[in-house]
Amino acid sequence: MAHTYNKFYIPHNMSLKKHYASLFHKFGPGHEAVQYSSLESQYKRFEVLSEPLCLSDSVIDLGCGLGGFLTYLRQEKGFTGKYLGLDFVDEFINHAGKEHQHDSKSSFAHFNILNDEIPQGYDAIFVSGVFNNTMEDNWSFIIDTIKKMHTAANHLVSFNALSTYVDYQDEGLYYTDPLALFDHCKNEISPFVTLRHDYLVKNNSIPFEFTLYLYK
Repeated sequence: MAHTYNKFYIPHNMSLKKHYASLFHKFGPGHEAVQYSSLESQYKRFEVLSEPLCLSDSVIDLGCGLGGFLTYLRQEKGFTGKYLGLDFVDEFINHAGKEHQHDSKSSFAHFNILNDEIPQGYDAIFVSGVFNNTMEDNWSFIIDTIKKMHTAANHLVSFNALSTYVDYQDEGLYYTDPLALFDHCKNEISPFVTLRHDYLVKNNSIPFEFTLYLYK
């Protein structure tokens, strides 16, 4: 069964930052604002993404949105480590900071991955959904970002992307060849790479996305 993100389609004259801000204003601080079709699918992605995480690790959540990954880690996994959420959408960072203000081990900061350096010293760096929207050169953006994350992280990089192994592709979204990306990561970034392409985020569907773990 085909998956769809049509209500998240980005008009050609709208920047990615404005797109996410418009979703926040339209849908409020929930899963739809960060371009997930349901909370269940969002949490399934988080489950797979965080599989290799040690619960006391320090974590960077790159493209953190509203801090949903932090909520999942604390409530569903018993995560006790330090967390830093980074995003370039003002509405997301402002809301997430207020929402998690009583979490003394968490912080949120404005961040532009094209211009800013990823902070070093954190054990693991995670990305969920950041590679899905089309841009001028998606492939270069993906491999450059992965390299930056791997350089900055102490132990682990974990990220997901939409797969080219699908029965339908939505206009405006970018689908990555998982084999090509695995090959690049294995040969150019780290010899320690795991590819997960066996999980469902929606019932009655097919595995239309994948997750890669890179270790040091």
